[in-house]
Amino acid sequence: MSGSVKTGGRSRLGRILRKLITWACLAALVLGLLVGLGWWYHHPKVATIERVVYGQRAGIDLTFDRIQPRKPNGKAVLVMNSGSWKSKKDDFKAWLVAPLLRSGFTVFGISHISQPKVSIMDTVADVQRATRFIRHHARKYEIDPNALGVTGGSSGGHLSLCLATLGGPGELTALDPVERESSAVQAVAVFFPVTDLLNLGDSTENAGDGGPPKSYVKGFGPDSKNLKKWKQIGGGISPIFHIKKNLAPILIYHGDADTLVPIDQSTRFIEEAEKIGAVPPELVVRKGKGHGWPRILLDIHHFAAWFETHL
Repeated sequence: MSGSVKTGGRSRLGRILRKLITWACLAALVLGLLVGLGWWYHHPKVATIERVVYGQRAGIDLTFDRIQPRKPNGKAVLVMNSGSWKSKKDDFKAWLVAPLLRSGFTVFGISHISQPKVSIMDTVADVQRATRFIRHHARKYEIDPNALGVTGGSSGGHLSLCLATLGGPGELTALDPVERESSAVQAVAVFFPVTDLLNLGDSTENAGDGGPPKSYVKGFGPDSKNLKKWKQIGGGISPIFHIKKNLAPILIYHGDADTLVPIDQSTRFIEEAEKIGAVPPELVVRKGKGHGWPRILLDIHHFAAWFETHL
């Protein structure tokens, strides 16, 4: 009798172990499928990847990476490859913009020379040059020159909004045909952009002296130390001071716990657009988030949908 009980106990234990092993195998399979699906989704097959020189600055080539999907929709999104107004061309990867490529957008990853090797004012001019260059070669790239979107985060968001506000017609008498093209864009989707360099508010970059962001003084050139000249320099490349009534559609994602670029950089930009009579940008607030968040790559899906609607 006692042997029968022991045998029954071992049998029940064996069934439990077999179930646990089965569930563990199923969980591993599901996890493997999810990882594989994620890898597949973020590594879309593309038709063309090429690096193109769009100009020069300080004797250094300015380049962008053009990535064309297998089934292009004839529209383009320019990605500002920039953080802290620094840029490394090899940091731009196709998987970062997989949702855009899967939606059919031809993507241009625009790099620039990092500050303080060149000034941030020069960088603003250089990304305008890149936009003109892409528009000039639109037929070659199989894109509509009147359907250019732009995206970026932080300094990349600043450069994107500079295109939206400072971008415009080229010089019709310029010897270089690229410079005759417009640098305007038709839609913008950005993360936590810098919009007002003259009012840094509660930013950890605010030195409290009315001057430029304290970590980037050299990036704005020696004249930025002169407060009178700084007003002209900072105001000249602050998107908030250059909003037009015909402002392109803009989507902004911003964390309300951002201490580097406080959310009021976005809210005041929107308020100013409303005052001028422009269509106000749409703001998506990420509650409790700072200067970036873990699921930020998933938000690129929303950007892709935004561009599909507005380009």
